[in-house]
Amino acid sequence: MITATECLVVRLSALGDAILATGVLEHWRRVRDLRFHVLTRKALAPIFAGHPAVRAIIPVDTPDLRPLPWLRLCRDLAARHAHMPLIDLHGNLRTVALRQLWKGPTHAYAKMGLTRRLFLATRQPFFARRLRALNVPQRYSLALDATAPEAAQVRPVIFLDTDELTQGATILAERNLRRPIAIHPFATHPAKSPAATIWRALIDDLRASGHDVVIVGQAMTPLYPDQPFDLTNATDLRQTAAVLAASQCLISGDSGPMHLATAVGTPCIALFGPTTREWGFYPSGPHDIVHQSPCPDAPCSLHGQNTCTRNNACMRGISAELIRDLLRSLPRED
Repeated sequence: MITATECLVVRLSALGDAILATGVLEHWRRVRDLRFHVLTRKALAPIFAGHPAVRAIIPVDTPDLRPLPWLRLCRDLAARHAHMPLIDLHGNLRTVALRQLWKGPTHAYAKMGLTRRLFLATRQPFFARRLRALNVPQRYSLALDATAPEAAQVRPVIFLDTDELTQGATILAERNLRRPIAIHPFATHPAKSPAATIWRALIDDLRASGHDVVIVGQAMTPLYPDQPFDLTNATDLRQTAAVLAASQCLISGDSGPMHLATAVGTPCIALFGPTTREWGFYPSGPHDIVHQSPCPDAPCSLHGQNTCTRNNACMRGISAELIRDLLRSLPRED
């Protein structure tokens, strides 16, 4: 049992996983009155800014993660934060090393790595049921909680201040966009997103029928580089969150921005193919919609990499018309 009021929490990557950690920190603040020092990558630090449960953010960069610098950092953290319990929400070799050097209590979340691999190898219903029972934030919660709370109690949350919300609305207003449909047509693993031709067909159709559209995210090649509604690479993480907060919904594949939309209360239409519910990443907002493309091989990897014997048929089966039908099923704004 934790008796301290402050803890060190570790979640080093990636974008979606870090966003999903925000809800469990808020849950522990509410039910345990805990506050946290968060160890994370520098690029992800903005996710935790303004969070009422976060007292400090300890950013690390790529050079810090190399073996010798990481070992030195672990020893320094163990000395400076010896009075704090350590909560490992990452669970890789680096964080295991940190736990080994920690002088106080340590806690780790239920990563279910073996169960995921056994399910991937065997597709046995027993493993599927275990994985479907808890999403990733609920698995995080088991680092401290004896039983996982309901998914709504650990839903991710990004805390934007008034100035940030105003900035998001201003970014859209300057482009003559009012409550647009936001679209994130990219993915770290391209197999997790429909092809660019599908996104262009959808965007052109939406705009032709009178809908405002805004494109968000980071990518090497924007879809509409000369158009004001394409904000690819134009906003930082918190600006993107503010733009999503001012949008009527987001359409995305399985991605970090998908969770960002849920975290600011914007409904999301999430398109899943090579990854499935068993991995725990379905969005959990009250109006979020998940479309899982059928495929007998899904999930075909742990993270949705481009290793598909069916030529990514699951995502190629998603059409602009199908996405429009999903969009119609969202609750209408007043």
